[in-house]
Amino acid sequence: MNSAITPPPAKKHRNLAQGVVAYVNEQTRQGTLKVGDKLPTESAFMELLGVSRTVVREAISHLQAAGLVETRHGIGTFVCAPPRTGVVLGLDPATVVTVHDLLAILELRISIETEAAGLASSRRTPEQLAELRAALDTFIATARAGQETVAADIRFHMLIAQYSGNRYFHDILDHLGTNLIPRARIDPVRLTEDDPVRYLARMANEHEDIYHAIARGEPETARAAMRTHLSNSRERLRQVHERHQAQQKTESA
Repeated sequence: MNSAITPPPAKKHRNLAQGVVAYVNEQTRQGTLKVGDKLPTESAFMELLGVSRTVVREAISHLQAAGLVETRHGIGTFVCAPPRTGVVLGLDPATVVTVHDLLAILELRISIETEAAGLASSRRTPEQLAELRAALDTFIATARAGQETVAADIRFHMLIAQYSGNRYFHDILDHLGTNLIPRARIDPVRLTEDDPVRYLARMANEHEDIYHAIARGEPETARAAMRTHLSNSRERLRQVHERHQAQQKTESA
Protein backbone atom coordinates (compact mmCIF):
# COMPACT_ATOMS: atom_id res chain seq x y z
CA MET A 1 0.00 0.00 0.00
CA ASN A 2 1.19 3.49 -0.81
CA SER A 3 1.65 5.29 2.51
CA ALA A 4 0.98 8.66 0.85
CA ILE A 5 -2.62 7.80 0.02
CA THR A 6 -4.83 10.68 1.07
CA PRO A 7 -8.25 10.83 2.75
CA PRO A 8 -11.17 11.42 0.37
CA PRO A 9 -12.95 14.76 0.04
CA ALA A 10 -16.54 15.02 1.16
CA LYS A 11 -18.48 14.27 -2.02
CA LYS A 12 -21.81 12.59 -2.74
CA HIS A 13 -21.99 9.61 -5.10
CA ARG A 14 -24.89 7.60 -6.41
CA ASN A 15 -23.92 4.72 -4.15
CA LEU A 16 -21.14 3.79 -1.76
CA ALA A 17 -19.33 1.45 -4.15
CA GLN A 18 -19.19 4.19 -6.78
CA GLY A 19 -17.61 6.44 -4.17
CA VAL A 20 -14.84 3.90 -3.57
CA VAL A 21 -14.29 3.49 -7.33
CA ALA A 22 -14.14 7.26 -7.80
CA TYR A 23 -11.70 7.56 -4.91
CA VAL A 24 -9.31 4.96 -6.35
CA ASN A 25 -9.56 6.55 -9.81
CA GLU A 26 -8.76 9.97 -8.34
CA GLN A 27 -5.78 8.63 -6.40
CA THR A 28 -4.51 7.06 -9.64
CA ARG A 29 -5.07 10.27 -11.60
CA GLN A 30 -3.12 12.27 -9.02
CA GLY A 31 -0.26 9.78 -9.08
CA THR A 32 -0.69 8.81 -5.42
CA LEU A 33 -1.43 5.31 -6.68
CA LYS A 34 0.73 4.27 -9.63
CA VAL A 35 0.65 1.31 -11.98
CA GLY A 36 1.92 -1.70 -10.04
CA ASP A 37 1.08 -0.25 -6.62
CA LYS A 38 -0.81 -2.44 -4.21
CA LEU A 39 -4.21 -1.14 -3.14
CA PRO A 40 -4.99 -0.66 0.55
CA THR A 41 -6.44 -3.70 2.31
CA GLU A 42 -10.19 -4.09 2.68
CA SER A 43 -9.87 -3.11 6.35
CA ALA A 44 -7.91 0.01 5.43
CA PHE A 45 -10.56 1.07 2.90
CA MET A 46 -13.29 0.43 5.48
CA GLU A 47 -11.58 2.67 8.02
CA LEU A 48 -10.53 5.37 5.54
CA LEU A 49 -13.85 5.66 3.70
CA GLY A 50 -16.28 4.55 6.39
CA VAL A 51 -17.84 1.78 4.31
CA SER A 52 -18.55 -1.90 4.83
CA ARG A 53 -16.47 -4.82 3.60
CA THR A 54 -19.26 -5.70 1.14
CA VAL A 55 -19.06 -2.22 -0.41
CA VAL A 56 -15.28 -2.46 -0.76
CA ARG A 57 -15.53 -5.85 -2.47
CA GLU A 58 -18.22 -4.58 -4.84
CA ALA A 59 -16.03 -1.61 -5.75
CA ILE A 60 -13.00 -3.83 -6.38
CA SER A 61 -15.09 -6.05 -8.66
CA HIS A 62 -16.10 -2.97 -10.68
CA LEU A 63 -12.46 -1.89 -10.98
CA GLN A 64 -11.49 -5.41 -12.06
CA ALA A 65 -14.25 -5.48 -14.69
CA ALA A 66 -12.95 -2.18 -16.08
CA GLY A 67 -9.41 -3.61 -16.25
CA LEU A 68 -8.09 -0.99 -13.83
CA VAL A 69 -6.87 -3.40 -11.14
CA GLU A 70 -5.95 -7.06 -10.91
CA THR A 71 -6.15 -9.31 -7.86
CA ARG A 72 -3.39 -11.83 -7.22
CA HIS A 73 -4.79 -14.41 -4.84
CA GLY A 74 -2.96 -14.49 -1.54
CA ILE A 75 -0.99 -11.34 -2.38
CA GLY A 76 -3.35 -8.43 -2.93
CA THR A 77 -4.91 -6.16 -5.55
CA PHE A 78 -2.70 -4.04 -7.78
CA VAL A 79 -3.20 -1.03 -10.07
CA CYS A 80 -3.07 -1.84 -13.80
CA ALA A 81 -2.31 0.38 -16.74
CA PRO A 82 -5.57 1.70 -18.23
CA PRO A 83 -6.69 -0.78 -20.92
CA ARG A 84 -7.44 2.04 -23.37
CA THR A 85 -7.29 5.81 -23.41
CA GLY A 86 -10.30 8.04 -23.59
CA VAL A 87 -13.90 6.94 -23.93
CA VAL A 88 -16.09 5.91 -26.83
CA LEU A 89 -19.16 8.07 -27.41
CA GLY A 90 -18.95 9.16 -23.77
CA LEU A 91 -18.99 5.54 -22.55
CA ASP A 92 -16.52 4.99 -19.73
CA PRO A 93 -16.64 1.38 -18.45
CA ALA A 94 -15.19 2.48 -15.11
CA THR A 95 -18.39 4.43 -14.40
CA VAL A 96 -20.63 1.39 -14.81
CA VAL A 97 -21.08 0.80 -11.09
CA THR A 98 -24.68 0.26 -10.05
CA VAL A 99 -27.41 -2.17 -11.11
CA HIS A 100 -29.13 0.86 -12.66
CA ASP A 101 -26.02 1.38 -14.82
CA LEU A 102 -26.07 -2.26 -15.92
CA LEU A 103 -29.77 -1.99 -16.83
CA ALA A 104 -28.96 1.05 -18.96
CA ILE A 105 -26.15 -0.86 -20.69
CA LEU A 106 -28.56 -3.71 -21.46
CA GLU A 107 -31.01 -1.26 -23.01
CA LEU A 108 -28.17 0.02 -25.20
CA ARG A 109 -27.20 -3.53 -26.11
CA ILE A 110 -30.76 -4.37 -27.15
CA SER A 111 -30.64 -1.56 -29.70
CA ILE A 112 -27.17 -2.40 -31.00
CA GLU A 113 -27.13 -6.19 -30.92
CA THR A 114 -30.64 -6.70 -32.27
CA GLU A 115 -29.61 -5.00 -35.51
CA ALA A 116 -26.18 -6.64 -35.49
CA ALA A 117 -27.81 -10.09 -35.37
CA GLY A 118 -30.06 -9.22 -38.30
CA LEU A 119 -27.15 -8.00 -40.39
CA ALA A 120 -24.99 -10.98 -39.43
CA SER A 121 -27.69 -13.38 -40.60
CA SER A 122 -27.45 -11.99 -44.13
CA ARG A 123 -23.73 -11.15 -44.25
CA ARG A 124 -21.92 -13.97 -42.45
CA THR A 125 -19.81 -16.41 -44.43
CA PRO A 126 -19.86 -20.21 -44.01
CA GLU A 127 -16.49 -19.99 -42.26
CA GLN A 128 -17.84 -17.38 -39.84
CA LEU A 129 -20.90 -19.50 -39.11
CA ALA A 130 -18.62 -22.41 -38.22
CA GLU A 131 -16.65 -20.15 -35.90
CA LEU A 132 -19.87 -18.97 -34.24
CA ARG A 133 -20.95 -22.59 -33.76
CA ALA A 134 -17.61 -23.37 -32.12
CA ALA A 135 -18.00 -20.39 -29.77
CA LEU A 136 -21.48 -21.55 -28.79
CA ASP A 137 -20.25 -25.11 -28.24
CA THR A 138 -17.53 -23.76 -25.95
CA PHE A 139 -20.14 -21.83 -23.96
CA ILE A 140 -22.31 -24.93 -23.59
CA ALA A 141 -19.35 -27.15 -22.62
CA THR A 142 -18.08 -24.76 -19.96
CA ALA A 143 -21.59 -24.34 -18.55
CA ARG A 144 -22.07 -28.11 -18.29
CA ALA A 145 -18.68 -28.45 -16.61
CA GLY A 146 -19.62 -25.83 -14.03
CA GLN A 147 -16.83 -23.54 -15.20
CA GLU A 148 -16.81 -19.77 -15.72
CA THR A 149 -18.83 -18.95 -18.86
CA VAL A 150 -18.45 -15.17 -19.07
CA ALA A 151 -15.54 -15.22 -21.55
CA ALA A 152 -17.32 -17.69 -23.85
CA ASP A 153 -20.54 -15.66 -23.64
CA ILE A 154 -18.74 -12.44 -24.55
CA ARG A 155 -17.01 -14.13 -27.49
CA PHE A 156 -20.34 -15.33 -28.91
CA HIS A 157 -21.80 -11.82 -28.82
CA MET A 158 -18.62 -10.20 -30.13
CA LEU A 159 -18.50 -12.55 -33.12
CA ILE A 160 -22.06 -11.63 -34.07
CA ALA A 161 -21.16 -7.95 -33.89
CA GLN A 162 -18.10 -8.64 -36.05
CA TYR A 163 -20.09 -10.62 -38.63
CA SER A 164 -22.56 -7.74 -38.99
CA GLY A 165 -19.96 -6.25 -41.32
CA ASN A 166 -20.16 -2.94 -39.44
CA ARG A 167 -17.05 -2.44 -37.34
CA TYR A 168 -18.71 0.18 -35.13
CA PHE A 169 -21.02 -2.41 -33.58
CA HIS A 170 -17.96 -4.44 -32.63
CA ASP A 171 -15.98 -1.42 -31.41
CA ILE A 172 -18.71 -0.27 -29.02
CA LEU A 173 -19.23 -3.73 -27.54
CA ASP A 174 -15.49 -4.28 -27.23
CA HIS A 175 -15.17 -1.00 -25.36
CA LEU A 176 -17.78 -2.12 -22.82
CA GLY A 177 -15.76 -5.26 -22.04
CA THR A 178 -17.15 -7.50 -19.29
CA ASN A 179 -19.91 -4.97 -18.63
CA LEU A 180 -21.67 -6.79 -21.48
CA ILE A 181 -22.51 -9.68 -19.18
CA PRO A 182 -24.41 -8.89 -15.95
CA ARG A 183 -23.36 -12.11 -14.25
CA ALA A 184 -19.74 -10.97 -14.57
CA ARG A 185 -20.73 -8.49 -11.87
CA ILE A 186 -23.63 -10.27 -10.13
CA ASP A 187 -23.79 -13.92 -9.07
CA PRO A 188 -26.14 -15.87 -11.39
CA VAL A 189 -27.97 -17.34 -8.39
CA ARG A 190 -28.82 -13.79 -7.31
CA LEU A 191 -29.96 -13.05 -10.85
CA THR A 192 -32.64 -15.73 -10.72
CA GLU A 193 -32.83 -17.13 -7.18
CA ASP A 194 -32.55 -20.39 -9.10
CA ASP A 195 -30.29 -23.37 -9.63
CA PRO A 196 -27.33 -21.97 -11.64
CA VAL A 197 -27.36 -25.10 -13.83
CA ARG A 198 -30.93 -24.39 -14.95
CA TYR A 199 -30.10 -20.72 -15.33
CA LEU A 200 -27.17 -21.44 -17.68
CA ALA A 201 -29.27 -23.99 -19.57
CA ARG A 202 -31.78 -21.25 -20.35
CA MET A 203 -28.91 -19.02 -21.46
CA ALA A 204 -27.68 -21.78 -23.78
CA ASN A 205 -31.16 -22.24 -25.29
CA GLU A 206 -31.48 -18.52 -25.96
CA HIS A 207 -28.07 -18.51 -27.64
CA GLU A 208 -29.07 -21.54 -29.72
CA ASP A 209 -32.13 -19.66 -31.00
CA ILE A 210 -29.92 -16.76 -32.08
CA TYR A 211 -27.41 -19.05 -33.76
CA HIS A 212 -30.01 -21.04 -35.72
CA ALA A 213 -31.71 -17.88 -37.00
CA ILE A 214 -28.34 -16.60 -38.24
CA ALA A 215 -27.53 -20.02 -39.72
CA ARG A 216 -30.82 -20.04 -41.64
CA GLY A 217 -30.19 -16.52 -42.93
CA GLU A 218 -33.38 -15.10 -41.41
CA PRO A 219 -32.72 -11.47 -40.39
CA GLU A 220 -36.05 -10.78 -38.67
CA THR A 221 -35.93 -14.05 -36.74
CA ALA A 222 -32.35 -13.32 -35.69
CA ARG A 223 -33.35 -9.85 -34.52
CA ALA A 224 -36.27 -11.28 -32.56
CA ALA A 225 -34.12 -13.98 -30.95
CA MET A 226 -31.46 -11.48 -29.88
CA ARG A 227 -34.07 -9.04 -28.56
CA THR A 228 -35.73 -11.82 -26.56
CA HIS A 229 -32.42 -12.94 -25.07
CA LEU A 230 -31.31 -9.46 -24.01
CA SER A 231 -34.79 -8.48 -22.82
CA ASN A 232 -34.84 -11.59 -20.63
CA SER A 233 -31.45 -10.60 -19.22
CA ARG A 234 -32.75 -7.11 -18.50
CA GLU A 235 -35.83 -8.50 -16.74
CA ARG A 236 -33.74 -10.84 -14.58
CA LEU A 237 -31.50 -7.95 -13.60
CA ARG A 238 -34.48 -5.68 -12.89
CA GLN A 239 -35.88 -8.29 -10.50
CA VAL A 240 -32.53 -8.43 -8.71
CA HIS A 241 -32.58 -4.66 -8.33
CA GLU A 242 -36.11 -4.66 -6.92
CA ARG A 243 -35.32 -7.46 -4.45
CA HIS A 244 -32.20 -5.62 -3.31
CA GLN A 245 -34.12 -2.38 -2.77
CA ALA A 246 -36.83 -4.20 -0.82
CA GLN A 247 -34.20 -5.89 1.35
CA GLN A 248 -32.52 -2.54 2.07
CA LYS A 249 -35.86 -1.03 3.12
CA THR A 250 -36.51 -3.99 5.43
CA GLU A 251 -33.07 -3.75 7.03
CA SER A 252 -33.40 0.01 7.59
CA ALA A 253 -36.90 -0.23 9.06
